[in-house]
Amino acid sequence: MDVWLFIYFKMQKDRILNLLHLHFIVFIWGFTAILGKLITIDSLPLVWIRMGLATLFIAIYLLFTKFSIKISRKTFWWLLGGGVVVALHWVTFFLAIKVSTVSVALAMMSTGAFFTALMEPFWYKRKIIGYEIFFGLLVVVGLYLIFKVEAQYVFGMTIALISAFLAAVFSLINGKLVQNHRPSVISFYELGVGVLFLSIVLIVKGDWNMSLVVLPTSDWIYLSILAVVCTAYAFIASVKVMKILTPYTVMLTTNLEPVYGILLAWFIFGSEEKMKPMFYVGALIILSTVIANGILKQRANIKKRVPKI
Repeated sequence: MDVWLFIYFKMQKDRILNLLHLHFIVFIWGFTAILGKLITIDSLPLVWIRMGLATLFIAIYLLFTKFSIKISRKTFWWLLGGGVVVALHWVTFFLAIKVSTVSVALAMMSTGAFFTALMEPFWYKRKIIGYEIFFGLLVVVGLYLIFKVEAQYVFGMTIALISAFLAAVFSLINGKLVQNHRPSVISFYELGVGVLFLSIVLIVKGDWNMSLVVLPTSDWIYLSILAVVCTAYAFIASVKVMKILTPYTVMLTTNLEPVYGILLAWFIFGSEEKMKPMFYVGALIILSTVIANGILKQRANIKKRVPKI
């Protein structure tokens, strides 16, 4: 009995520490939205440079630690898909910020948990839980209120919803990959694939020229922070916590990003980020749904893990 209790409390301690770490990562991601607003270039070259710099830093890290980057062919195809998905997720995310506001884009990103709830039962071949459907309907109500009162940002909100869906897909892909591979190796391949994918897109669009790297000094400073802190570090760390936390828990916690990001936006941009009251009602409904869903998930996990004595 004592051994089982020790194992149980050790698991709970590891889970709490990883959950706190995840919250710190989410705060960094909230700051990512602020940087996206401050950087003057378009979303596509922004993400291309971000992923390029981050890939370089992770490559240096792997060289220093001497970790093997050898992977199987099957894993490579999963990483290829993950790299394309995360590149598209970031491009749509920053595009949504630039055509609307930080608050609007981040509020829409809260729907990531809803998309994950829809896909996870099929992904992991488990039964659909009734309250997930109910909470999904509440999310729709919250979205309706936001779309109704902030109609001028419909395009930005639509792009942000696409980004949220891609984030959910990416979370599910990495939830499987992290079980057998180092987070740094996963990040290296996915970010590298993203750079190659966006390079092809830039070439096809005819935007492959020196203007991609001739930028104001302030842009390079913001991009460096974005690449090192908000991407290289946060990317590896977020994948690492998946060894302890489920993809659904990660996505639920990630939905607190609007809280951190909107508060930062208020502080930095002031009145530019003020929305109509019903916008916050809709956002509150979505976030409350996320929290309630997380509580129910946690209770279910505790019941499963507590040993019978």
